[in-house]
Amino acid sequence: MPRDRASQDPAPGDRAAADRAPHDGARGDGAPRDAAPEPSHAYLDQLRRDTEGRKGELAHHLADHRGAAQELHERLESLVDAQAQGLTRVLHLLHENPETAFQEHRAAAWIVEYLAAHDIAAQSPVHGLDTAVRAELESEDFDPGRHRTIAVMSEYDALPGIGHGCGHNVIAVTGLGAFVALVELLREDPRAFSGRVVYLGTPAEEGEGGKEIMARAGALEGVDAAAMVHSYPVDLVDQVWLGRRQCEVRFHGRASHASSHPFLGRNALDAAVLAYQGLGLLRQQTPPTDRIHAVLPEGGERPNIITEEATLRLYVRSQRPETLGTLSTRVTEVMEGAALMAGVGVTVAWDTSPATLPVLGNGPLSDRWVLAQRRRDREPYPAGTVSEVLAASTDFGNVSYRVPGIHPLIGLADEDTGLHSREFAAAAATPAAEKAGLDGAYGLAAVALDYLTDDDLAHDVAEDFRANGGGISVPDYFA
Repeated sequence: MPRDRASQDPAPGDRAAADRAPHDGARGDGAPRDAAPEPSHAYLDQLRRDTEGRKGELAHHLADHRGAAQELHERLESLVDAQAQGLTRVLHLLHENPETAFQEHRAAAWIVEYLAAHDIAAQSPVHGLDTAVRAELESEDFDPGRHRTIAVMSEYDALPGIGHGCGHNVIAVTGLGAFVALVELLREDPRAFSGRVVYLGTPAEEGEGGKEIMARAGALEGVDAAAMVHSYPVDLVDQVWLGRRQCEVRFHGRASHASSHPFLGRNALDAAVLAYQGLGLLRQQTPPTDRIHAVLPEGGERPNIITEEATLRLYVRSQRPETLGTLSTRVTEVMEGAALMAGVGVTVAWDTSPATLPVLGNGPLSDRWVLAQRRRDREPYPAGTVSEVLAASTDFGNVSYRVPGIHPLIGLADEDTGLHSREFAAAAATPAAEKAGLDGAYGLAAVALDYLTDDDLAHDVAEDFRANGGGISVPDYFA
């Protein structure tokens, strides 16, 4: 099978020609290199083939819980579908008016307006964030000593320059539609279920840890479980989500004339470059699911001045809380070593925004999601179908280590479409996205209804959470 043209080695004669090529920024064919070449898709193609193979090998093994009565699910489903026009309107409003982290003022206002149209009072601002939203539903007989509380969540922040390239406009209407359907169900039949449902509109997921900020301000007090759904190219019941920490490193040197007195300077840029190279070398010794990304936003102002201050900003990610801690320690050592080599000072500041933990899935709740999606003619792939190489991070991980939770994925784009791309942003405003919004809303509502009505399910949810390491003190974990 022929290799990509860009990856082929030149023949000896071609090498000689390449050596004679002009070195003025032009390619050998005379065309300027003013754009990056298209990356090879060979690895992505292989991942796709691997996924296709696993689709036939893996299967769901669903636990036998009764859940809520079928007539309740039928009514709940109709209450979601009755919102189709209103939810679709919100989905497109958000898509056409993207707002980045902490700036989602119109998004929060539209969500509050939608709730008000259904005679539901909401709080906003709340839990320390101007653009967060909270609403509550309690059954008439609600007793916190006997009954359970579940939170359903929405995200609605967008990406700078790309808009809703992660489909948060769709995520927003899933939680919103689920909560309104449960409110309407209890209004029609006050005995449909006993318990409490909390709706949380959660800003600033993209890189800022909005859910962690809200949790520290009391958003999850009294909550026993939580659920949300994320947009994706395919339907997937569970996927690897990596924990993520942010770090800002400042190297402190001494300025001097770079030509006449360089020996009196200490170059902070040298330290930053050494640190960046050190991160590249460190990757060879990290587990395959660890990630390190860095940028150098400050490296001096003029070439004739030895750089006095340089800044390196980076993310580190890992699949488990404990391995994220190990990776953080190694990165700190690289930063300190680079400073030592360059003879400069260094300040390493971790968690300039709250750290996010990996998502801790919950098997019994995931089973209910699969059954609910089958009612909508969807068949989510089992966990492990899509390679763990395709792993990102989310602040829902912090929620999932506080209380049992699920974070399934719902498909709305072609399988080749990557998150955080302009192509995915376009897909988030299509009929497929509108359908995903409704199907996801029913899925969240159905999981909440089953959890509140089935005591055996709730018991197994709690046991699964404990057995897999839930219940840690998130704010103190990296202290």
